[in-house]
Amino acid sequence: MDSLLQAILLGIIEGLTEFLPISSTGHLLIAEHWLGRRSDLFNVAIQSGAILAVTLVYRVRLLQLATRWREDAAVRDLLLKIIVTFGITAALGLVAKKLGAKLPETVTPVAVALIAGGLVIFAVEAWIKRQALSTDVGWGVAVAVGVAQVLAGVFPGTSRSAAAIFAALLFGLRHRGRAAEFAFIVGIPTMFAATGYEFYKAAGDADAWAAESFSELTAAFLVSAAVGFAAVKWLLRFISGHSFVPFGWYRIALGLALLLALG
Repeated sequence: MDSLLQAILLGIIEGLTEFLPISSTGHLLIAEHWLGRRSDLFNVAIQSGAILAVTLVYRVRLLQLATRWREDAAVRDLLLKIIVTFGITAALGLVAKKLGAKLPETVTPVAVALIAGGLVIFAVEAWIKRQALSTDVGWGVAVAVGVAQVLAGVFPGTSRSAAAIFAALLFGLRHRGRAAEFAFIVGIPTMFAATGYEFYKAAGDADAWAAESFSELTAAFLVSAAVGFAAVKWLLRFISGHSFVPFGWYRIALGLALLLALG
């Protein structure tokens, strides 16, 4: 496959899967298993495109958090919980790094995580149907989402967005749209920090910069941003009237197909 076309395809996959509860890391690992591995710098670039996308989607909300926290107690409370969630994720993430946690290079554990995540979606959806609706972001939600984001990073195929959304639903935020909004907004500093760290490591590798095709990298970044923006908008509309169950079926079907393909 042409290298530019491959880069664009990976940008589409990143943008489409970063915020849907189906695991972007898992899908990229699967794609690169057949298309060939790309550099760490390339993967940082397409993730940056996804971050830009969700930042644009929530630009008004982010501006509100940045400018109205002094006079609005509700905004201040939400901002504090976002900071605590990010702090938990960052601290536990550093511990995981120190313990040697790293992404697998094989597809099998991703396939297993996809199936397991699909079953979790079914269980959580069945449970929240019996619960009273709640739109409150409590401290239990903030802590649970912080921990869930780290677990998703340690187990590729889990999906950071899925882990954060379902942790929020389980720990008191019984509204799919609000849970997704909190998961996406708190994911912005989390993803900026993770991407910045990876960029810092890649920036120190002169050989990596020399070997990179910046036309391909730029194309993949722009595609990831455009597709990610459309994906978030679509997901928010979809869950306003539907459950996450279809994503559970998709995860299980893909996981089983991968296990069969790998023998």
